[in-house]
Amino acid sequence: MKEGWTWRLPCALASALLLAACSGGGARDNPDDSVLHQDIASGRAGAEVTFDGTLRADPQPVGTHEHLTVTTPAGDVLEVDHNTSLAPWVPAHAGDHVIVHGELYIDPGPRAGVHCTHAHTSSGCPRPGWVELGGNYYE
Repeated sequence: MKEGWTWRLPCALASALLLAACSGGGARDNPDDSVLHQDIASGRAGAEVTFDGTLRADPQPVGTHEHLTVTTPAGDVLEVDHNTSLAPWVPAHAGDHVIVHGELYIDPGPRAGVHCTHAHTSSGCPRPGWVELGGNYYE
């Protein structure tokens, strides 16, 4: 072996293991509908949320976004604004089960919704998000 190689391999392996541990190994947040319900009730706009639900209708295109109306198990109805200029279209239909990770917003009315459901962050979306349908992630 070349001189110095004996310490490089263990360091490289340790670095790879540390990176995998810190990144969560690709793990995703699990849905927490009760936290989402509390965030909506307390008006916590900007909260990072992960929840599951059922589509009330087929998604609708609106400009550069796909709007999905989702009902959670707690009965909350949210509009998910999925930016299709930054993430692929979700091929969902009414009655499909989805899991959503993004940022909560609350409009006057009050109407709750989630945006920032894409991996590419932007000035208005500091954390990446996603929509899961049938084991596939649309981010």
